[in-house]
Amino acid sequence: MGSITTGHPAAVLGVGAYRPRRVVSNEEVCEHLEVDADWVLARSGIATRRFADADETMVAMADAAARDALTAAGVAAGEIGVTLVATMSSDAASPQVATRVAASVGAVRGAAMDLGAACAGFCYALEVAASLVRAGHGAVLVVGVERMSDIIDPTDRSTAFLFGDGAGAVVVGPSAEPGIGPAAWGADGAQSDLIVQAPTWLEALSTGERPALRMQGPAVFRWATSRMVPLVYEALEKADCKPEQLDAFVPHQANARITDGLVKALALPEHVAVARDVAVTGNTSAASVPLAMHELLTSGRARPGDLALLCGFGAGLTFASQVVTLPRF
Repeated sequence: MGSITTGHPAAVLGVGAYRPRRVVSNEEVCEHLEVDADWVLARSGIATRRFADADETMVAMADAAARDALTAAGVAAGEIGVTLVATMSSDAASPQVATRVAASVGAVRGAAMDLGAACAGFCYALEVAASLVRAGHGAVLVVGVERMSDIIDPTDRSTAFLFGDGAGAVVVGPSAEPGIGPAAWGADGAQSDLIVQAPTWLEALSTGERPALRMQGPAVFRWATSRMVPLVYEALEKADCKPEQLDAFVPHQANARITDGLVKALALPEHVAVARDVAVTGNTSAASVPLAMHELLTSGRARPGDLALLCGFGAGLTFASQVVTLPRF
């Protein structure tokens, strides 16, 4: 057998975003909950979130974010070798969102697939994309897209105020220098009951109850603020990077209290820009990291070429972290 050769190092070349038109206030969310808007803000740091209208479908939002990222990267849709879509709120088991997004943007030259790792989905997909680029598959389109408003119970006080909708996308491609560090990642299925969609679809057929996301919030908080700290240190070590070398920290936008806990535990230097997009976008699951990355760049708090630490964590339980060089936007 001949030798196996690899392609160029991989980097994130461009990032794009789509935020639904409708802004939903805490007051509106609290109409269905036995809490007030100030309680929501204090508990989560969330002031508003976006909910998608009927025309802002999974494919429509992903298409908009993908085109934005392709333009920023200077890559034509026809150059895309693989399309990856990370989501936990797909509108159908079949066909996959990714195949429809690829067709919509014109990325029809190669493979397309969905990746289901919930709120860690984008970081998972980024590791897969980097591996595909190194294996010689060309540029990879990565999209995180969610319509979480479709899968939450508006009367559930543990979840209803947390989640929002949106899409973020990046183009990962060959680069002269590595721009995506090795992922530190894993899964803990022994704690899969902490975040579930219940009842199952089969159970719903017999009971008539609508499946919705259910979460054991305090347990998830304790897990995230403890498990993520060693994980991100592992990602830094794999990238041969020290915290003081970072320019930005882009954690999954679960809630402000988790972000604050991670920043404190990591003792990040003051110069590190911390993504806090959750305040106006809510928790958008697989879309949150690229949306937060895009906000940091467009606000000017971070710049293309800056070194950023990403991390995602969520249902499964799944978790991942890597160091990246921030792209154009």
